[in-house]
Amino acid sequence: MDEPRSPGPLAGVRAVELAGIGPGPFAAMLLADLGADVVRVDRPGGAPLGIDPAHDVTNRNKRSVVVDLKSEAGPGLVVELARRADILIEGYRPGVAERLGVGPDECLAANPRLVYGRMTGWGQQGPLAHSAGHDIGYIATVGTLGMIGPAEGPPSVPANLLGDYAGGSLYLVVGVLAALHHARSTGAGQVVDAAIVDGTAHLGAMIWGMLGAGAWQDRRGVNLLDGGCPYYGVYQTSDGGHMAVGALERPFYTEFAALLELGEDAPDRDDPSRWGELRERVAECFRSRTRQEWTEVFEGRDACVAPVLSLREAARHPHLAARGTFTADAEGRTQPAPAPRFSATPGGLRRPPAVPGAHTGEVARDWNLPALNGG
Repeated sequence: MDEPRSPGPLAGVRAVELAGIGPGPFAAMLLADLGADVVRVDRPGGAPLGIDPAHDVTNRNKRSVVVDLKSEAGPGLVVELARRADILIEGYRPGVAERLGVGPDECLAANPRLVYGRMTGWGQQGPLAHSAGHDIGYIATVGTLGMIGPAEGPPSVPANLLGDYAGGSLYLVVGVLAALHHARSTGAGQVVDAAIVDGTAHLGAMIWGMLGAGAWQDRRGVNLLDGGCPYYGVYQTSDGGHMAVGALERPFYTEFAALLELGEDAPDRDDPSRWGELRERVAECFRSRTRQEWTEVFEGRDACVAPVLSLREAARHPHLAARGTFTADAEGRTQPAPAPRFSATPGGLRRPPAVPGAHTGEVARDWNLPALNGG
């Protein structure tokens, strides 16, 4: 079958993804969503911790070939793919790609314009560089996990979104696209070292500024944006649901207080010493009605209050439905639509999740690499 015309601003860009888990696949998915021709190099037997490949949304819009990097011919096939590519992404521990014969030296020797993106938790250098790890440990080490959660009790775990994807994948994508711009301007490729610890620390730039200015306490649950502020937090409703409140600016707070029927004798919002009293007053009000009732009270009003929805509820929200924030592929799988949006070169769902090895013949033909087929 012919490759469908690739929509999106990255149409014409070729990328190789050496299969892994977590932030690498998500970064490659984002490139693919934006129109890049992404070839995922899967290993025989599949990746650990993987779900059924047919349901792995992070492999959408990609094509897959299977290469055994421990075989005699395997490393050479990957280098040949790199020769034909603009970008390569790998997420091994430092030194592994080199030992397999597909490190930056081999790939850049074959293609000096190549952008070689490296995704790790700890980075390529440092005392922990060769240590095992996962999202939760990385965000713990950079101080981010310690910021999240109530003042009393342990920190709250934000799934793996904050480290793996925000601090990892998105910084890798920014890095490889910046390096691609440089390569196209100068003809010189380079290595991009994207570490989750670096990216997650960088996400905290504003908080570090507030900390230095004395406007942030170095403990959780007592600050303006970490749930310590009574008008920026989450409250339970009478039916066990929750409402999220973000009424920071005074006009929004005024509307919030009026709709909540907080009362004119409510504690002063500008006096942090009375935040505990104000929080209990707000909590008492929210406990008086169901989530749906409060949703109807605040809907369409500038009070910055929203119901806390589950994943399936979010997919049905009228605003998100109107924007197409969530979409379904040809097999009916609901998933987030490609983002961001482009007026002239929109991305889209071109292919379902790539099943390992399903596109070997296509890639061998389209990338002019018959050896993938054993030819």
